[in-house]
Amino acid sequence: MIKQGSVSVAMIILAGLTIAGCDRGPRDIPESQQTNIERCLKYTSTVISIPAGVAQIGSDQGYPEERPVRSVEIAGFDMDVTEVTNAQFAKFVEETDYVTAAENIQPGFGVSGAAVFTPPDASDPSWWRFVEGANWRHPDGPESSIEGRDADPVVQVSYEDAKSYAEWAGRALPTEMQWEYAARAGSATRYVWGDSRTIDGIEQANTWQGAFPIENTQDDGFLRRSPAGCFPPNEFGFYDMIGNVWEWTDTVYRQNEGEPVYVIKGGSFLCAENYCRRYRPAARQPQEAGFSTNHIGFRTVSAE
Repeated sequence: MIKQGSVSVAMIILAGLTIAGCDRGPRDIPESQQTNIERCLKYTSTVISIPAGVAQIGSDQGYPEERPVRSVEIAGFDMDVTEVTNAQFAKFVEETDYVTAAENIQPGFGVSGAAVFTPPDASDPSWWRFVEGANWRHPDGPESSIEGRDADPVVQVSYEDAKSYAEWAGRALPTEMQWEYAARAGSATRYVWGDSRTIDGIEQANTWQGAFPIENTQDDGFLRRSPAGCFPPNEFGFYDMIGNVWEWTDTVYRQNEGEPVYVIKGGSFLCAENYCRRYRPAARQPQEAGFSTNHIGFRTVSAE
């Protein structure tokens, strides 16, 4: 069984790993956060191998769907160090001519597009809106772009989009158990890094600070997605297992008529203290397989 803090059990394969500064200047980052995110992983194809072991999964203190805590045996596997980036997904599309779900005509709308978080206002109290032209190249709508953001996690990908990428790469999407095992890294604490949401007042992940959905103080230095690896890794060496973007798993949450609903894990930049406290390894959320948003991405694991 893997013990807390036993980093040595993870074999880090340093293939294609580069370190670079975040694409935000110091003026964009609160002074308290500069030491935390002054170095980001600009691009990485690195994986970490995790040996077989027994993991404690779930929580008796979180949301009802997280219960009960149980022990599960998990076979060894390896997982991407970071969420799949725009650069990695672009290579997949270039080599396969793949068209994502959001780029196709959406039933009920008659146009292509996807869901985009938009702060509510007097004219529309909803913070999720269908935006025509939103897709992985334009994650926040047609006026947005991923140009210069190769290191950001790819979003606006459905379950099938993520699975297609994984198969092209000779890999797979993680099961919920694999994902949580990797995220916990042998710990039994509330958060990946301990029992407090911050350490000495420093944010440990890209989440929402302030009163969601009206005010985001950006104490973590980011309004939306951050480049891969701007926050400390967990004990196994994985970055952004918590926050930044939700991640697809290959585990069915429930089977709806016509479309399965899958488990997503990790929370996102939209998770706040007053709403969606799911920036914890035990947290889980259902998501329709064909749904694309600007806060869901994925990472892959070794195929069986």
